[in-house]
Amino acid sequence: MLGILLGCIAIALLLATIIARIELHWWWIRSFEFPRLQIASLALITGVLTAIFVEPGPWLWSAFLAAGITLIIQCYYILPWTRLWPVQVQSAESNDPNKTITLLIANVLTPNRQSQPLIDMIKQHKPDIVLTLESDQWWQGQLDPALAEQWPNSVKIPLDNLYGMHLYSHLELTDTSVEWLIQDDIPSIHTRVTLANGESIRFYALHPRPPAPSESEKSLWRDAELLLVGKKIHEDPQPTLVAGDLNDVAWSRTTRLFCRIGGMLDPRQGRGLYSTFHAKYPMLRWPLDHIFVTEHFTLVGMQRLNYFGSDHFPILATLCYRPSRKDEHETPEADAEERSEASETIQEGKTEQQET
Repeated sequence: MLGILLGCIAIALLLATIIARIELHWWWIRSFEFPRLQIASLALITGVLTAIFVEPGPWLWSAFLAAGITLIIQCYYILPWTRLWPVQVQSAESNDPNKTITLLIANVLTPNRQSQPLIDMIKQHKPDIVLTLESDQWWQGQLDPALAEQWPNSVKIPLDNLYGMHLYSHLELTDTSVEWLIQDDIPSIHTRVTLANGESIRFYALHPRPPAPSESEKSLWRDAELLLVGKKIHEDPQPTLVAGDLNDVAWSRTTRLFCRIGGMLDPRQGRGLYSTFHAKYPMLRWPLDHIFVTEHFTLVGMQRLNYFGSDHFPILATLCYRPSRKDEHETPEADAEERSEASETIQEGKTEQQET
């Protein structure tokens, strides 16, 4: 009986793994891309229990085979975000404040009213840029007086639809615009940041709508927004940072395609998952908050910060602008077929109406 149960569990995990590889935008298909670590862990546990408790026979080999294939496939996706993999963004050789930029990204959760712990973290770490997501008028009222003196440059989009965002910067911002790239209720911030040494870099802040029953029946609009930004970066190559809650995991097909389209690097590769969501449920946690960079940057340091009442942990990263070291990076690049696919997804996202 136990052999049948473990065999069925192993087969179900394999089916979940296979479903995640289907190239469709439906939310219930894309949702299987998120819990890869959890599925891999369950497959490993299932395999171990099978070896210990199940007598030799068809169910033992069925469970072993299904669990083994699941574990191999899931590890293929997960391993680049562990210390077993080479780093994608090289480590900085120095921490020259004239060439570095520190970002703090925090999805505050609109109903959350614990602003002081976040403000205390900001003042403790003193980042150059603070980006808050899901911040409404109440959050603006809390952040403005606390940050105005040290972070006087700002972009404020207070919304009560869970897609408000606020950008506070110690560094000068220029050529700033608020764009509604795919959907008219989902903003993004596009700006240039002037570093202490006078160099100017491009910065995108994003928070696309997730594929979920209460949000969107497809990932199409999220995917289109990410790929549109990737396409903009490819068409006008220059030092660029992309940050925000992308409502997608680092290893998803869409995020990896975005990186190839835009030539973007993930500083977490070879260093760890830095899972930021869900802050309250350790067993259901994956990396949703991201900072991507072009080859012009090296990494000084990165860390996940403490819980402050939101369903997301904040993430902090310090990057060094070192274009002289760009040849040390292996920049991902899309082929012609992938660029065509991205263009089709962007066009579909712009024309197809969302039903939920």
